[in-house]
Amino acid sequence: MLAFLTSGDNVPFLAALVLMLLIGLVEAVGLGGGALLGDGLDHAPDGPHVDGDFDHPSLLSWLNVGRLPLLMLIVVFLFSFGLVGLILQQVIAGIFGKPGPWWLAAPAAMAAALPFTRLFGRVVARILPQDETTAVSRETLVGRWATIVTGKAQVGSAAQARVRDAHGQTHYVMIEPDDAGEVFEEGSQVIIVRHAGARFFAIQNTSASLRDL
Repeated sequence: MLAFLTSGDNVPFLAALVLMLLIGLVEAVGLGGGALLGDGLDHAPDGPHVDGDFDHPSLLSWLNVGRLPLLMLIVVFLFSFGLVGLILQQVIAGIFGKPGPWWLAAPAAMAAALPFTRLFGRVVARILPQDETTAVSRETLVGRWATIVTGKAQVGSAAQARVRDAHGQTHYVMIEPDDAGEVFEEGSQVIIVRHAGARFFAIQNTSASLRDL
């Protein structure tokens, strides 16, 4: 078994599982996901307080981006990719006597891991506790500042942002610029001005007093 796991063609899958464990270890000792993925990703211990029923279905919304913090989804994907890849390689080894080449097995495992990521993500979202006493409506987020944490927001293409409500609770929402031609890069601080369904629209935050310090 050790020879199988350490085979060169299994390195991508073993590395994914090791990275998953390292992220879990960092979180466990309290360093937080920001140490690995940048300051834009906040650890959200209060559960998946997010708005994820996107108006325009996409691969990201299908994978539950917006329903769970991105760091947690990355962990779920790494677990799915690593496990599916090793199982696939074991099946191939049982048939042909050796694992398949990694450059063929990795794309196949990645494609197979996406449905598992979606399934596991939905299960995790239901398991994580949510504090009903501090639940807020989408309207209460309008007027609050947010930080773009994943992707680049432009008209017609939303990016994930982190926003805190009046209770100090963290939400992850999808944001587009309210002004045509404006683009928000990762790390940009914006002010939410309106929403349409689960999609929020924002303008650039130019006030130093409203910045995330």
